[in-house]
Amino acid sequence: MTVTIGYGVLYYAFTVLAPAISKDTGWSHTAVVAAFSVGSVVGGVAGIPVGRALQEHGPRAVMTLGSLSGAVAVAVVALAPTLPVFILGWVLAGLASTGLFYPPAFATVTEWFGQRRVQAVTTLTLVAGFASTIFAPLTSALDGAVGWRRTYLLLGIVLLATLPAHAVALKHPWTGSTRATSARSSADRGVVTSRPFILLTAAGTLTSLAMYASLVNLVPLLTSRGLSTGLAAWALGIGGAGQVAGRLAYPALSRRMAPTARAAAVIGLLSATLVALAVVPGPAGLLVAIAVVSGAARGLFTLVGATLVTDHWGPKRYAALSGVYNAPVSIAAALAPALGAGLAAATGGYGALFLILAGLSVAAVALAVLSSRPGTREPVSEARAA
Repeated sequence: MTVTIGYGVLYYAFTVLAPAISKDTGWSHTAVVAAFSVGSVVGGVAGIPVGRALQEHGPRAVMTLGSLSGAVAVAVVALAPTLPVFILGWVLAGLASTGLFYPPAFATVTEWFGQRRVQAVTTLTLVAGFASTIFAPLTSALDGAVGWRRTYLLLGIVLLATLPAHAVALKHPWTGSTRATSARSSADRGVVTSRPFILLTAAGTLTSLAMYASLVNLVPLLTSRGLSTGLAAWALGIGGAGQVAGRLAYPALSRRMAPTARAAAVIGLLSATLVALAVVPGPAGLLVAIAVVSGAARGLFTLVGATLVTDHWGPKRYAALSGVYNAPVSIAAALAPALGAGLAAATGGYGALFLILAGLSVAAVALAVLSSRPGTREPVSEARAA
Protein backbone atom coordinates (compact mmCIF):
# COMPACT_ATOMS: atom_id res chain seq x y z
CA MET A 1 0.00 0.00 0.00
CA THR A 2 2.81 2.43 0.79
CA VAL A 3 4.54 1.74 -2.53
CA THR A 4 1.24 2.34 -4.31
CA ILE A 5 0.93 5.72 -2.59
CA GLY A 6 4.57 6.56 -3.32
CA TYR A 7 4.19 6.01 -7.05
CA GLY A 8 0.78 7.68 -7.11
CA VAL A 9 1.95 10.89 -5.45
CA LEU A 10 5.53 11.21 -6.76
CA TYR A 11 5.01 9.87 -10.30
CA TYR A 12 1.48 9.52 -11.65
CA ALA A 13 0.10 12.75 -10.18
CA PHE A 14 2.66 14.69 -12.21
CA THR A 15 1.52 13.10 -15.47
CA VAL A 16 -1.93 14.57 -14.78
CA LEU A 17 -0.87 17.95 -13.37
CA ALA A 18 1.97 18.91 -15.74
CA PRO A 19 -0.25 20.82 -18.22
CA ALA A 20 -2.00 22.70 -15.41
CA ILE A 21 1.35 23.61 -13.83
CA SER A 22 2.64 25.03 -17.10
CA LYS A 23 -0.55 26.96 -17.79
CA ASP A 24 -0.76 28.45 -14.28
CA THR A 25 2.90 29.40 -13.85
CA GLY A 26 3.83 30.39 -17.39
CA TRP A 27 6.79 28.00 -17.32
CA SER A 28 7.12 26.06 -20.56
CA HIS A 29 5.89 22.49 -20.65
CA THR A 30 9.42 21.42 -21.59
CA ALA A 31 10.85 23.13 -18.50
CA VAL A 32 8.24 21.57 -16.23
CA VAL A 33 8.88 18.07 -17.59
CA ALA A 34 12.65 18.65 -17.46
CA ALA A 35 12.39 19.46 -13.73
CA PHE A 36 10.61 16.15 -13.16
CA SER A 37 13.23 14.30 -15.23
CA VAL A 38 16.09 15.87 -13.27
CA GLY A 39 14.55 14.55 -10.07
CA SER A 40 14.21 11.08 -11.57
CA VAL A 41 17.87 11.06 -12.63
CA VAL A 42 18.95 12.18 -9.15
CA GLY A 43 16.86 9.37 -7.67
CA GLY A 44 18.52 6.81 -9.93
CA VAL A 45 22.04 7.90 -8.96
CA ALA A 46 21.17 8.18 -5.25
CA GLY A 47 19.83 4.64 -5.32
CA ILE A 48 23.40 3.28 -5.15
CA PRO A 49 24.36 4.67 -1.70
CA VAL A 50 20.80 4.24 -0.45
CA GLY A 51 20.94 0.57 -1.45
CA ARG A 52 24.12 0.14 0.57
CA ALA A 53 22.54 1.86 3.57
CA LEU A 54 19.48 -0.37 3.31
CA GLN A 55 21.72 -3.43 3.05
CA GLU A 56 23.53 -2.49 6.26
CA HIS A 57 20.69 -1.20 8.41
CA GLY A 58 17.46 -2.60 6.97
CA PRO A 59 14.46 -0.83 5.46
CA ARG A 60 12.95 0.87 8.48
CA ALA A 61 15.11 4.02 8.55
CA VAL A 62 15.42 4.30 4.76
CA MET A 63 11.72 3.99 4.04
CA THR A 64 10.61 6.11 7.00
CA LEU A 65 12.95 8.87 5.88
CA GLY A 66 11.56 8.44 2.37
CA SER A 67 8.06 9.11 3.66
CA LEU A 68 9.14 12.24 5.53
CA SER A 69 11.34 13.68 2.78
CA GLY A 70 8.70 12.85 0.16
CA ALA A 71 6.07 14.88 1.99
CA VAL A 72 8.53 17.78 2.30
CA ALA A 73 9.40 17.53 -1.40
CA VAL A 74 5.75 17.64 -2.46
CA ALA A 75 5.21 20.71 -0.27
CA VAL A 76 8.19 22.44 -1.92
CA VAL A 77 6.78 21.62 -5.36
CA ALA A 78 3.34 22.88 -4.38
CA LEU A 79 4.58 26.16 -2.94
CA ALA A 80 7.40 26.85 -5.42
CA PRO A 81 7.33 30.54 -6.42
CA THR A 82 9.98 30.16 -9.12
CA LEU A 83 11.19 27.50 -11.53
CA PRO A 84 14.51 26.91 -9.66
CA VAL A 85 12.59 26.18 -6.44
CA PHE A 86 10.28 23.89 -8.42
CA ILE A 87 13.34 22.01 -9.72
CA LEU A 88 14.69 21.76 -6.16
CA GLY A 89 11.40 20.21 -5.08
CA TRP A 90 11.73 17.51 -7.72
CA VAL A 91 15.34 16.85 -6.76
CA LEU A 92 14.12 16.24 -3.20
CA ALA A 93 11.34 14.05 -4.60
CA GLY A 94 13.92 12.02 -6.53
CA LEU A 95 15.88 11.45 -3.33
CA ALA A 96 12.68 10.48 -1.49
CA SER A 97 11.76 7.98 -4.21
CA THR A 98 14.79 5.87 -3.24
CA GLY A 99 12.88 4.96 -0.08
CA LEU A 100 9.37 4.80 -1.55
CA PHE A 101 9.52 3.07 -4.94
CA TYR A 102 10.03 -0.58 -5.89
CA PRO A 103 13.77 -1.13 -5.18
CA PRO A 104 13.70 -0.81 -1.35
CA ALA A 105 10.44 -2.75 -1.17
CA PHE A 106 11.86 -5.51 -3.39
CA ALA A 107 14.93 -5.71 -1.15
CA THR A 108 12.72 -5.96 1.93
CA VAL A 109 10.51 -8.79 0.72
CA THR A 110 13.50 -10.61 -0.77
CA GLU A 111 15.13 -10.64 2.67
CA TRP A 112 12.02 -11.51 4.70
CA PHE A 113 10.15 -13.95 2.49
CA GLY A 114 12.98 -16.34 1.59
CA GLN A 115 11.85 -19.05 -0.79
CA ARG A 116 8.48 -17.31 -1.21
CA ARG A 117 10.08 -14.09 -2.45
CA VAL A 118 8.84 -14.49 -6.04
CA GLN A 119 5.24 -14.69 -4.84
CA ALA A 120 5.82 -11.75 -2.49
CA VAL A 121 7.37 -9.58 -5.22
CA THR A 122 4.57 -10.53 -7.61
CA THR A 123 1.91 -9.57 -5.07
CA LEU A 124 3.66 -6.26 -4.42
CA THR A 125 3.74 -5.34 -8.10
CA LEU A 126 0.15 -6.45 -8.65
CA VAL A 127 -1.09 -4.08 -5.95
CA ALA A 128 1.22 -1.18 -6.80
CA GLY A 129 0.33 -1.64 -10.45
CA PHE A 130 -2.98 0.05 -9.65
CA ALA A 131 -1.25 3.29 -8.59
CA SER A 132 -2.17 5.00 -11.85
CA THR A 133 -5.72 3.60 -11.72
CA ILE A 134 -6.23 5.15 -8.29
CA PHE A 135 -4.22 8.36 -8.41
CA ALA A 136 -4.76 9.58 -11.97
CA PRO A 137 -8.53 10.16 -11.58
CA LEU A 138 -8.10 11.27 -7.95
CA THR A 139 -5.52 13.86 -8.96
CA SER A 140 -7.66 15.07 -11.85
CA ALA A 141 -10.68 15.50 -9.57
CA LEU A 142 -8.67 17.38 -6.95
CA ASP A 143 -7.09 19.62 -9.57
CA GLY A 144 -10.51 20.56 -10.91
CA ALA A 145 -11.74 21.36 -7.41
CA VAL A 146 -8.81 23.13 -5.73
CA GLY A 147 -6.03 23.65 -8.33
CA TRP A 148 -2.68 21.94 -8.75
CA ARG A 149 -0.91 23.55 -5.77
CA ARG A 150 -3.52 22.53 -3.19
CA THR A 151 -3.77 19.15 -4.87
CA TYR A 152 -0.08 18.52 -4.23
CA LEU A 153 -0.43 19.70 -0.62
CA LEU A 154 -3.29 17.26 -0.06
CA LEU A 155 -1.37 14.45 -1.74
CA GLY A 156 1.61 15.29 0.48
CA ILE A 157 -0.57 14.62 3.51
CA VAL A 158 -1.54 11.25 1.99
CA LEU A 159 2.14 10.47 1.45
CA LEU A 160 2.97 11.46 5.03
CA ALA A 161 0.47 8.84 6.19
CA THR A 162 2.94 6.16 5.02
CA LEU A 163 5.43 7.29 7.68
CA PRO A 164 3.89 5.46 10.68
CA ALA A 165 3.43 2.32 8.58
CA HIS A 166 7.15 2.28 7.77
CA ALA A 167 8.26 3.34 11.25
CA VAL A 168 6.09 0.82 13.10
CA ALA A 169 5.81 -2.20 10.82
CA LEU A 170 9.33 -2.66 9.42
CA LYS A 171 10.82 -4.28 12.53
CA HIS A 172 11.64 -7.83 11.48
CA PRO A 173 15.24 -9.05 11.96
CA TRP A 174 17.69 -7.90 9.30
CA THR A 175 20.85 -9.89 8.61
CA GLY A 176 22.54 -7.54 6.16
CA SER A 177 24.93 -6.00 8.70
CA THR A 178 26.13 -9.23 10.31
CA ARG A 179 28.93 -10.05 7.85
CA ALA A 180 32.48 -8.68 7.84
CA THR A 181 32.88 -5.39 6.00
CA SER A 182 35.94 -6.51 4.00
CA ALA A 183 34.18 -9.65 2.81
CA ARG A 184 31.10 -7.66 1.80
CA SER A 185 33.11 -5.06 -0.10
CA SER A 186 35.18 -7.65 -1.94
CA ALA A 187 32.11 -9.69 -2.82
CA ASP A 188 30.23 -6.63 -4.10
CA ARG A 189 33.17 -5.48 -6.20
CA GLY A 190 33.52 -8.96 -7.63
CA VAL A 191 29.87 -8.99 -8.68
CA VAL A 192 29.52 -5.48 -10.11
CA THR A 193 32.73 -5.79 -12.14
CA SER A 194 31.89 -9.26 -13.45
CA ARG A 195 30.95 -9.73 -17.08
CA PRO A 196 27.47 -11.13 -16.28
CA PHE A 197 26.53 -8.16 -14.10
CA ILE A 198 27.79 -5.58 -16.60
CA LEU A 199 26.03 -7.23 -19.55
CA LEU A 200 22.77 -7.77 -17.67
CA THR A 201 22.80 -4.17 -16.42
CA ALA A 202 23.38 -2.94 -19.98
CA ALA A 203 20.53 -5.15 -21.19
CA GLY A 204 18.22 -3.79 -18.50
CA THR A 205 19.17 -0.20 -19.32
CA LEU A 206 18.45 -0.59 -23.04
CA THR A 207 15.17 -2.34 -22.30
CA SER A 208 14.13 0.39 -19.86
CA LEU A 209 14.88 3.02 -22.50
CA ALA A 210 12.84 1.19 -25.15
CA MET A 211 10.01 0.35 -22.77
CA TYR A 212 9.39 3.81 -21.34
CA ALA A 213 9.95 5.67 -24.62
CA SER A 214 7.38 3.40 -26.32
CA LEU A 215 4.95 3.76 -23.42
CA VAL A 216 5.00 7.57 -23.52
CA ASN A 217 4.67 7.64 -27.32
CA LEU A 218 2.06 4.91 -27.70
CA VAL A 219 -0.93 7.26 -27.86
CA PRO A 220 0.66 9.50 -30.56
CA LEU A 221 1.55 6.37 -32.57
CA LEU A 222 -1.99 5.03 -32.40
CA THR A 223 -3.60 8.36 -33.29
CA SER A 224 -1.26 8.59 -36.29
CA ARG A 225 -2.79 5.24 -37.41
CA GLY A 226 -6.28 6.71 -37.37
CA LEU A 227 -7.47 5.86 -33.85
CA SER A 228 -9.25 8.58 -31.93
CA THR A 229 -7.47 10.06 -28.93
CA GLY A 230 -10.05 8.47 -26.66
CA LEU A 231 -9.59 5.00 -28.14
CA ALA A 232 -5.80 5.38 -28.04
CA ALA A 233 -6.01 6.31 -24.36
CA TRP A 234 -8.18 3.25 -23.73
CA ALA A 235 -5.57 1.12 -25.50
CA LEU A 236 -2.94 2.53 -23.14
CA GLY A 237 -5.14 1.77 -20.14
CA ILE A 238 -5.92 -1.76 -21.30
CA GLY A 239 -2.20 -2.22 -21.79
CA GLY A 240 -1.94 -1.58 -18.06
CA ALA A 241 -4.28 -4.51 -17.52
CA GLY A 242 -1.89 -6.50 -19.70
CA GLN A 243 0.88 -5.66 -17.24
CA VAL A 244 -1.15 -7.23 -14.46
CA ALA A 245 -1.74 -10.36 -16.56
CA GLY A 246 1.97 -10.62 -17.31
CA ARG A 247 2.86 -10.33 -13.64
CA LEU A 248 0.34 -13.03 -12.73
CA ALA A 249 2.10 -15.36 -15.18
CA TYR A 250 5.59 -14.64 -13.86
CA PRO A 251 5.77 -17.20 -10.99
CA ALA A 252 5.00 -20.03 -13.41
CA LEU A 253 7.52 -18.64 -15.90
CA SER A 254 10.20 -18.45 -13.20
CA ARG A 255 9.70 -22.13 -12.39
CA ARG A 256 9.96 -23.24 -16.01
CA MET A 257 12.82 -21.13 -17.42
CA ALA A 258 16.39 -20.42 -16.36
CA PRO A 259 17.02 -16.80 -15.32
CA THR A 260 18.94 -15.67 -18.42
CA ALA A 261 16.61 -17.45 -20.84
CA ARG A 262 13.66 -15.90 -19.01
CA ALA A 263 15.10 -12.39 -19.31
CA ALA A 264 15.92 -12.87 -23.00
CA ALA A 265 12.44 -14.24 -23.73
CA VAL A 266 10.66 -11.36 -21.99
CA ILE A 267 12.78 -8.71 -23.72
CA GLY A 268 12.30 -10.53 -27.01
CA LEU A 269 8.53 -10.43 -26.53
CA LEU A 270 8.70 -6.69 -25.93
CA SER A 271 10.82 -6.26 -29.07
CA ALA A 272 8.31 -8.23 -31.16
CA THR A 273 5.44 -6.01 -30.00
CA LEU A 274 7.42 -2.87 -30.81
CA VAL A 275 8.08 -4.12 -34.34
CA ALA A 276 4.39 -4.98 -34.73
CA LEU A 277 3.30 -1.54 -33.53
CA ALA A 278 5.78 0.04 -35.94
CA VAL A 279 4.60 -1.79 -39.07
CA VAL A 280 0.96 -2.87 -38.54
CA PRO A 281 -1.37 -0.19 -39.97
CA GLY A 282 -4.58 -1.58 -38.46
CA PRO A 283 -7.34 -2.34 -37.89
CA ALA A 284 -7.87 -0.67 -34.54
CA GLY A 285 -8.73 -3.92 -32.75
CA LEU A 286 -5.46 -5.52 -33.79
CA LEU A 287 -3.44 -2.50 -32.68
CA VAL A 288 -5.16 -2.55 -29.28
CA ALA A 289 -4.43 -6.27 -28.95
CA ILE A 290 -0.75 -5.67 -29.69
CA ALA A 291 -0.72 -2.89 -27.10
CA VAL A 292 -2.10 -5.33 -24.50
CA VAL A 293 0.62 -7.90 -25.28
CA SER A 294 3.21 -5.12 -25.06
CA GLY A 295 1.81 -4.23 -21.64
CA ALA A 296 2.18 -7.86 -20.56
CA ALA A 297 5.84 -7.76 -21.65
CA ARG A 298 6.38 -4.60 -19.57
CA GLY A 299 4.77 -6.25 -16.56
CA LEU A 300 6.98 -9.30 -16.93
CA PHE A 301 10.12 -7.18 -17.29
CA THR A 302 9.39 -5.38 -14.02
CA LEU A 303 9.61 -8.74 -12.27
CA VAL A 304 12.67 -9.80 -14.25
CA GLY A 305 14.46 -6.75 -12.87
CA ALA A 306 13.15 -7.43 -9.38
CA THR A 307 14.48 -11.01 -9.28
CA LEU A 308 17.60 -10.68 -11.45
CA VAL A 309 20.10 -10.13 -8.62
CA THR A 310 18.68 -12.96 -6.51
CA ASP A 311 18.53 -15.35 -9.47
CA HIS A 312 22.21 -14.83 -10.29
CA TRP A 313 23.92 -13.91 -7.01
CA GLY A 314 21.54 -14.92 -4.23
CA PRO A 315 19.54 -12.81 -1.78
CA LYS A 316 22.26 -11.97 0.77
CA ARG A 317 23.46 -8.72 -0.84
CA TYR A 318 20.31 -7.90 -2.78
CA ALA A 319 19.86 -4.29 -1.63
CA ALA A 320 23.43 -3.17 -2.34
CA LEU A 321 23.71 -4.93 -5.72
CA SER A 322 20.25 -3.96 -6.94
CA GLY A 323 21.06 -0.33 -6.12
CA VAL A 324 23.92 -0.47 -8.63
CA TYR A 325 21.81 -2.32 -11.21
CA ASN A 326 18.85 0.05 -10.88
CA ALA A 327 20.85 3.29 -11.19
CA PRO A 328 21.36 3.25 -15.01
CA VAL A 329 18.00 1.52 -15.50
CA SER A 330 16.21 4.35 -13.63
CA ILE A 331 18.19 7.05 -15.44
CA ALA A 332 17.21 5.50 -18.79
CA ALA A 333 13.56 5.53 -17.73
CA ALA A 334 13.85 9.20 -16.77
CA LEU A 335 15.44 10.21 -20.08
CA ALA A 336 13.27 7.97 -22.27
CA PRO A 337 10.31 10.37 -22.81
CA ALA A 338 12.49 13.22 -24.06
CA LEU A 339 14.66 10.91 -26.15
CA GLY A 340 11.61 9.27 -27.70
CA ALA A 341 10.08 12.61 -28.63
CA GLY A 342 13.37 13.77 -30.12
CA LEU A 343 13.80 10.60 -32.19
CA ALA A 344 10.22 10.82 -33.47
CA ALA A 345 10.83 14.40 -34.60
CA ALA A 346 14.19 13.52 -36.18
CA THR A 347 12.91 10.47 -38.06
CA GLY A 348 9.66 12.05 -39.16
CA GLY A 349 7.24 9.60 -37.59
CA TYR A 350 6.37 7.30 -34.73
CA GLY A 351 6.67 4.15 -36.82
CA ALA A 352 10.38 4.81 -37.34
CA LEU A 353 10.76 5.58 -33.63
CA PHE A 354 9.25 2.22 -32.65
CA LEU A 355 11.56 0.39 -35.08
CA ILE A 356 14.56 2.07 -33.44
CA LEU A 357 13.25 1.13 -30.00
CA ALA A 358 12.75 -2.45 -31.20
CA GLY A 359 16.38 -2.45 -32.33
CA LEU A 360 17.50 -1.35 -28.87
CA SER A 361 15.54 -4.18 -27.28
CA VAL A 362 17.01 -6.71 -29.74
CA ALA A 363 20.46 -5.53 -28.67
CA ALA A 364 19.33 -6.05 -25.06
CA VAL A 365 18.36 -9.64 -25.89
CA ALA A 366 21.83 -10.24 -27.32
CA LEU A 367 23.50 -8.79 -24.21
CA ALA A 368 21.38 -10.99 -21.94
CA VAL A 369 22.31 -14.10 -23.93
CA LEU A 370 26.00 -13.17 -23.92
CA SER A 371 25.94 -12.80 -20.14
CA SER A 372 25.59 -16.56 -19.78
CA ARG A 373 28.11 -17.52 -22.45
CA PRO A 374 30.46 -20.36 -21.40
CA GLY A 375 33.73 -19.05 -20.02
CA THR A 376 32.16 -16.00 -18.44
CA ARG A 377 34.03 -15.01 -15.30
CA GLU A 378 32.11 -15.90 -12.16
CA PRO A 379 31.55 -13.23 -9.52
CA VAL A 380 33.55 -13.46 -6.31
CA SER A 381 31.61 -15.24 -3.57
CA GLU A 382 31.52 -13.81 -0.06
CA ALA A 383 33.14 -16.95 1.36
CA ARG A 384 36.03 -16.75 -1.11
CA ALA A 385 36.43 -13.02 -0.49
CA ALA A 386 36.64 -13.67 3.26
